[in-house]
Amino acid sequence: MRIRTTTAAIVAILAVTVVGCSSDKGSDSKADTVKSTVPEASSAADNSGAAKNAGMPPEPTGADRDAVLAAIHDVNGNLTHDEDKAIDAARNQCASLDGGATNPDHSAAQRFSYGGVTLTDDDGSHINFGLRKTLCPES
Repeated sequence: MRIRTTTAAIVAILAVTVVGCSSDKGSDSKADTVKSTVPEASSAADNSGAAKNAGMPPEPTGADRDAVLAAIHDVNGNLTHDEDKAIDAARNQCASLDGGATNPDHSAAQRFSYGGVTLTDDDGSHINFGLRKTLCPES
């Protein structure tokens, strides 16, 4: 029974992949025309509303952004090589902190373990401390 279920799942995934990868060989010969089934990007206002509903703070700018990056850099300098990724992780971690995560230190360690950097729960605790001082103070 398990083999049938696995086989059915694999067939379904392959079917979706093949359909998703099909190309359009229409009569449009313009080289600069791009056909896309992806919906148009939503406005910044829509994105900020979704982020606010998820409990994420707004993206910091200027000195606030520098303070968040400095707090993350204090834990491990390699985490801020991609500043946008570090800020996204920080905003997501704030949502976790404010959402009552059961183990926020472990959550931070997992969220910020990227780019060849592996953090400990103690590192996660330091990140949370820095985020509470900068991006998402406790309410």
